[in-house]
Amino acid sequence: MKRSGIPAASLRRGSTQSDTDSIFYMPQQWSPSSWKDHPIKQQPAWPDEAAYDNALKHIASMPPLVFAGEARSLQANLAKVAAGNAFLLQAGDCAESFEEFSADNIREKLRVILQMAVVLTYSMGVPVVKVGRIAGQFAKPRSSDTEIVGDLELPSFRGHIVNDPTTTGAARIPDPDRLVQAYHQSASTLNLVRAFTKGGFAALDRVHAWNQEFVASSEEGQRYDNMATEIDRALRFMSAIGIDTDTNSNLREVDVWTSHEALLLGYEESLTRRDSTSGNWYDCSAHMLWIGERTRELDGAHVEFLRGVSNPIGCKVGPTMTGDEVIALCEALNPAMIPGRLTLISRMGADIVEDRLRPLLRAVKDAGHPVVWACDPMHGNTFTAENGRKTRHLDAVIAEIEGFVRAHRAEGTWPGGIHVELTGDDVTECLGGVDAIADSDLDDRYETICDPRLNARQGLELAFRTAESIRDSLDTSNS
Repeated sequence: MKRSGIPAASLRRGSTQSDTDSIFYMPQQWSPSSWKDHPIKQQPAWPDEAAYDNALKHIASMPPLVFAGEARSLQANLAKVAAGNAFLLQAGDCAESFEEFSADNIREKLRVILQMAVVLTYSMGVPVVKVGRIAGQFAKPRSSDTEIVGDLELPSFRGHIVNDPTTTGAARIPDPDRLVQAYHQSASTLNLVRAFTKGGFAALDRVHAWNQEFVASSEEGQRYDNMATEIDRALRFMSAIGIDTDTNSNLREVDVWTSHEALLLGYEESLTRRDSTSGNWYDCSAHMLWIGERTRELDGAHVEFLRGVSNPIGCKVGPTMTGDEVIALCEALNPAMIPGRLTLISRMGADIVEDRLRPLLRAVKDAGHPVVWACDPMHGNTFTAENGRKTRHLDAVIAEIEGFVRAHRAEGTWPGGIHVELTGDDVTECLGGVDAIADSDLDDRYETICDPRLNARQGLELAFRTAESIRDSLDTSNS
């Protein structure tokens, strides 16, 4: 088996934490800036280096967006997923927008995540770890540095943290002030997420209230409402036998952690801080960071940066990945084999996921790496419709999840989660679903600034179908 050649980590244990939380990741020969000595991809060409440096210095002087203890709590929960005792739901926008930032937008996105989590928990009987693509998911990798728009060749749009999607040369110039704006919008988003999840909005007795009008009118919405009625009945039973459901925090509050692709390493470094409790470095821009399919080279800057921060981290795994390569990534990113630290996010395509994934599952299992396996069923099933819109069909998205589950059943491993792009808005960006969105409907409400997202109805249908697939798989395995 090939080795990564990256120095191993050392371990030390804290004196006041549980075994899962007390394993601290201590990378050797690493610093928050050591990524600069490695080749890097997918970075904007900042025209004014002085302005760029000033923006990063300003962000570095600001408070952290998240805290090390929160990241350790997420890792402990992901360790349960790795052990097959919980399920990961990672969901949110393909790319957050500066222009569509509002409390309503954040609330509706959170509402869909909560609905999906309740469906998965109730149907599968395991806790659901909820991680949003939120409060930092601004930057996007691109297949080319430029694009042709009419007669113009323009720099590619790389997300609102870099430039503007307007098709003019001036709009596409990378602007360092956008880095600072992204920090402030992330802080505001986090404040709202914490308020909603801890202030009563996420209470389990509100499951009926989460059903928006346009979701409740659908077949899946009615199915959800029936499930909510059963939950209400269970809560009334608990109250009748003396359990105080009004003060039980497990019924009134939820944890929703944040995540984004760690693409712009200057921004990530500026928010990387040393934790006073453990002495380790944490990227305090989000609880969880991941490396994309385009930037996962073993000798690259992104692997170098994320191997050294102690956050839970993820890495996308595409159809060209080999068993040797996936083991080398595991050794580079989690050499100490800490449960819950590393999530491998497969993105294969519905037609090939089962065949391509099984050798990787087998290799990781045989090597003993305690990873979380999650399925990104979106990116491998993207195509261009007849009207020129980039889209995905819900049937293909669900088919990839079903193939993902079959692969795990065949290899005796746990299909630990899903990673999806969605919105709480009633958009028409992905085909299919209970509304049978067709090519001709895409222009009705195609609002994404980058990749097509599932709407709330499609997200709810996805949750039911995912739970059914995994439950059927478990029943088959146990028979």
